[in-house]
Amino acid sequence: MSRSLLSYEDVIESSGGVHVLGTGTFCFTDVQTDSRNVAEGTLFVPLIGENQDGHAYIPQAIEKGARVVFVNFKNFEADSNMYASLSQKNPSVFFIAVDDNLSALQKIAGRYVEQFPDLIKIGVTGSSGKTTTKEILRSVLSQKYNVVSNKGNLNSETGLPLSVFSIRPEHKVGLFEMGMNRQDEIKEIAGVLKPTFAVVTNIGTAHIGILGSRANIAKEKSHIFDYINHFGTAVIPKDDDFTEFLASQVDGNVVYYGQGMPENVTMTADCGLDGIDFSISGMPVHLSLPGSYNYKNALAAVTLAQVLGLTPEEIKNGVESFKSIFGRSEIIHGYYTIIKDCYNANPDSMEKALDFMSSVNGNHKKFLVLGDMLELGSDSAKAHSRIGEIASEMDSVCVFVGPEMNAAYKSYTGSDSKYVADKSDGSIAEIVDFIKRNASKDDIVLIKGSRGMALERVCDALSGEA
Repeated sequence: MSRSLLSYEDVIESSGGVHVLGTGTFCFTDVQTDSRNVAEGTLFVPLIGENQDGHAYIPQAIEKGARVVFVNFKNFEADSNMYASLSQKNPSVFFIAVDDNLSALQKIAGRYVEQFPDLIKIGVTGSSGKTTTKEILRSVLSQKYNVVSNKGNLNSETGLPLSVFSIRPEHKVGLFEMGMNRQDEIKEIAGVLKPTFAVVTNIGTAHIGILGSRANIAKEKSHIFDYINHFGTAVIPKDDDFTEFLASQVDGNVVYYGQGMPENVTMTADCGLDGIDFSISGMPVHLSLPGSYNYKNALAAVTLAQVLGLTPEEIKNGVESFKSIFGRSEIIHGYYTIIKDCYNANPDSMEKALDFMSSVNGNHKKFLVLGDMLELGSDSAKAHSRIGEIASEMDSVCVFVGPEMNAAYKSYTGSDSKYVADKSDGSIAEIVDFIKRNASKDDIVLIKGSRGMALERVCDALSGEA
């Protein structure tokens, strides 16, 4: 039998749970919150959401091989006969009752991380650019260390705890992105990893509809520094409105990037769609991602890499071996040149994308397919209207997609635009048809919107023209 990720004693003590049912050998080798992902030997943590209660899927999870199950005390008490019947049929499955399943998941994840005291623990957060920064940093640090990190953007109150269970003894660096969409979320998940090194990309307006202000966002993001404790280092952008505030929250070393920092890094050429050239201590380096905002993400990664002792050669190899992530500034060359940036969108990243499009020179026509920026709350209409104003100043054809983008469409004063009210498959087909009727070979198409808009469907259809 494989060794359990945590002992029975560690799980009970850290979660504050009570072992209510099950006998035999306690062992789990995986942790899941989605019953569809359960395999033999899983600890299943059913979560209670707005629309459904994961406890309903416990029988299916056990059938698929769950060997330990967390149960909310209230659910257990309300349906004790059902759980007793399940246990009778599956006597080797351990049922552990806890006050709150999500909190218990976070606590056992934190206990698991404690088993690796020599691990270099790095957290990355920010309103935009954090996944790109994390992935560049992972590519760079992998030149020297065995690195484990969260896949994609599994960076939330559930995603981060699940991700840390992928840490193994052979790993030397644990690099984890931390996102948030509510108050105290960074504080909670920082308490799981307890990073001693931390990178902040920026303080923007993502999720401002929930947090209320950029000051509140900065305060929440600053909790990533809670565990630096004299030993570690915080990497902070020099040009952010909240630079001084962020630095004041660090009990340890602070290093800055941007505005000529670090001093041994110099941008040498903006290659447009082909990326950015820069140098480290005189050594030329090419970043394949386009846009000054992506250079800044790379600069954050380079800065921390130097703190951790990587050589210019190692950093160069890591940056140049980095490949773009799905939907994040991905350049697709075909009949049209498509900039696929549809994994996420907020006012900061949208403005940066438009700024980049403005900087691209050439005789080819530019098309902007801009989808809703979600979770902006009461600021949504103003933020979307601002995007329409910025797009008006560009020499491009604009397609605004979604109910929130109606404000952008109304504020747009350019000569050529189209509005599509929703994200249905019919609307996607309408967008594709519009571009095909108006665009020529090698014209540039930016596709940008929040993940919930699923605008990659436009890209999939257009890239078939290659």
